[in-house]
Amino acid sequence: MKKMIFPSLMCMDFTKFSEQLSTFERHGIEYLHLDVMDGSFVPNFTLGTDFIKQVRKVTDIPLDIHLMINDPENKLDWFEFGEGDIVSIHVESTKHLQRALQKIKARGAKPYVAINPATPLVMIEDVLEDIDGILVMTVNPGFAGQKLVPQTLKKIARARALLDANGKADAEIEVDGNVSFINAKLMSEAGANIFVAGTSSVFVGNMDENIDKLRDVING
Repeated sequence: MKKMIFPSLMCMDFTKFSEQLSTFERHGIEYLHLDVMDGSFVPNFTLGTDFIKQVRKVTDIPLDIHLMINDPENKLDWFEFGEGDIVSIHVESTKHLQRALQKIKARGAKPYVAINPATPLVMIEDVLEDIDGILVMTVNPGFAGQKLVPQTLKKIARARALLDANGKADAEIEVDGNVSFINAKLMSEAGANIFVAGTSSVFVGNMDENIDKLRDVING
């Protein structure tokens, strides 16, 4: 399964937005990760609907929209996404998870289910047929710059085994949180193939060198 890097746009230097976006395009970055936080499901506010619309206008790189919001099934129409994009919603955020996933799929996007570090994988067993991937949070969501929750490395491996055992060998595992060069290697070995890159790797120092280094790390 292809190993991919999804830079987290909440970590960008917005005074250098065009320059950094050009770097992503030059390096063949597969998706742009956009964190949407509502101040309720998680204790922070981040990127919103208008920002996503503007990103859509200035690049052809598809979007990976991570909705950290309550009741996402009632708010999906607020967001501009479609064919080929990824939209992740949290199992903890809704009483109607399957309904929300079906709404995402109906618009041509890939539905992913996100799961917090302390939430057991059993919570997503009944929606495996409805998803194209699992977003395993390796920190508690809300803020950049946090340290890895060590137990999540085993959780990545269990998620991969769960997908494979249920006929979902083609479903992907995305990891988000403290994806440093050291941790990314461990995450890759555990079964992850999508790496949300932020302040622990891509956005510190020379971006060109960091992207190349991270690719080398995740591909072993």
